[in-house]
Amino acid sequence: MRIASTADFREAARRRVPRFLFDYADGGSGTEDTMLSNSADLRKVALRQRVLKDVASIDLSTEILGQKQDLPVALGPVGISGMFARRGEVQAASSASKAGVPACLSTVSICSIEEVVAATERFWFQLYVIRDRSVMLDIIERAKVAGAKALVFTVDMPVPGSRARDVHSGMSGPNAGIRRIMQAVGKPAWSVDVGLLGRPHTLGNLVAALGQGAGINDYMGWLGKNFDPSIQWKDLEWIRSAWDGPLIIKGILDPEDAREAVALGADGIVVSNHGGRQLNGALSTAHALPAIAEAVGDQITVLADGGVRSGLDVVRMLALGADGVLLGRLWLYALAAGGSAGVTQMFDFLKQDMKVTMTLAGVNSISKIDRSILVD
Repeated sequence: MRIASTADFREAARRRVPRFLFDYADGGSGTEDTMLSNSADLRKVALRQRVLKDVASIDLSTEILGQKQDLPVALGPVGISGMFARRGEVQAASSASKAGVPACLSTVSICSIEEVVAATERFWFQLYVIRDRSVMLDIIERAKVAGAKALVFTVDMPVPGSRARDVHSGMSGPNAGIRRIMQAVGKPAWSVDVGLLGRPHTLGNLVAALGQGAGINDYMGWLGKNFDPSIQWKDLEWIRSAWDGPLIIKGILDPEDAREAVALGADGIVVSNHGGRQLNGALSTAHALPAIAEAVGDQITVLADGGVRSGLDVVRMLALGADGVLLGRLWLYALAAGGSAGVTQMFDFLKQDMKVTMTLAGVNSISKIDRSILVD
């Protein structure tokens, strides 16, 4: 199909990958109310159209956590994204590097830290709360050695959310392996590119914990057994001491939790409901972000994700108080649709859309985007 905008990547991805992967990317928890409200509430954010403001030159560059970037975005962490294209995390990281933005690798990626860091100089690493602290310390040390520029610690997943679509599609549940094989047969291009040539399909960062043969068959079960719902804010002090680089706490939806992150000594937070994949019924990011930015925005870097599908949406998030935006489903759809070329095309669309949006809103740099450009 012809890709004419970022909106087209989702359909292109649906056509290319087996259903169990598409639904894993596309779905949320429960009845998916929060996932849907992320996009719907963001689309309701109206911008003021301004004229005669000298916007002949638009500057999209910014600085996040002391690092200059060509765009105010980063590729957010997405588990098993290496299954959406051959060695997908490497392809995505390479495209992000060329676009001048960071790529954040998930703990549960197909490609390992060591494989991905070879593709980019702008590498962040995302870490989950795992019961076995020795596993966490080992991964932190590997991220250090690899030169990760930031550690993104995800705190909104003490247990996996209830994701019925994964059971329906064959990502999990009875006879899941057989169902996935049958779906792969119907996607021959993906089966060759990823299923055959994209091996090994292991969780690259967890081979030591799971064994060489462990792959996506063990993914959901491992998550449920190894995440730690007993952890508290005071338990994070050892992570702050173990990691001496920029620390970002991901999964903040409440101003009180944002203040706790500041007290911990975190350098940044991500206002996020995990893409609507955890607590169904939680606030959308667009609703949660302004109060959090008001509470701690002058003390800590505020990033946000959830429902961003265009350059216009990036501008909306910045206007609501974010210093930068993590992309999730959007880059995954683009990767599934066209590999690294698809992700590069996505960045091109974002740049063009942001330039048009900023021009018509009468602002010519990222630093000038704030609530003043929004309709009250």
